Amino acid sequence: MIGLFKVKEKQREQAQNASRGGGGASVKKQSAGELRLHKDISELNLPSSCTITFPNGKDDLMNFEVSIKPDDGYYHNGTFVFTFQVSPVYPHEAPKVKCKTKVYHPNIDLEGNVCLNILREDWKPVLNINTVIYGLFHLFTEPNSEDPLNHDAAQVLRDNPKLFETNVRRAMTGGYVGQTFFPRCI
Repeated sequence: MIGLFKVKEKQREQAQNASRGGGGASVKKQSAGELRLHKDISELNLPSSCTITFPNGKDDLMNFEVSIKPDDGYYHNGTFVFTFQVSPVYPHEAPKVKCKTKVYHPNIDLEGNVCLNILREDWKPVLNINTVIYGLFHLFTEPNSEDPLNHDAAQVLRDNPKLFETNVRRAMTGGYVGQTFFPRCI
């Protein structure tokens, strides 16, 4: 939280210098969403198997990536990368999350769309980025065949969990499941 106050204090000083003709660069006012996101990121408490990176640098907090490497379950030792796009009206709108890693999963389709209730109808402003990351992590430890985006994977999980496990391993090691090729992610 102290880091947040330092950012605001520095912005105030720069704005005062600029208004006095100090020749300083103009200061970009942070939106409420940016301020809240800065707080959320500074308070992150991620599992050791998750990492966060900022491909556009620390100046663009509204777009970042999270890598999840499950330590058990069907997806053990795979690495799955998610992009987060956060709206300026965050937390009143859920972040947009996509999976960059092509994965055989009942709750993630082949285009990377993610089916997670807290990213849709169950989003509330009291939720935060930490909650979303734990929700994504949970999808890998306990995939949900009852609310699928990939209906084929969901049906195999429901009807034949052993075949589902074989398909997941084949996909993660770089291979075909049916007519679909999955790049290696393990």
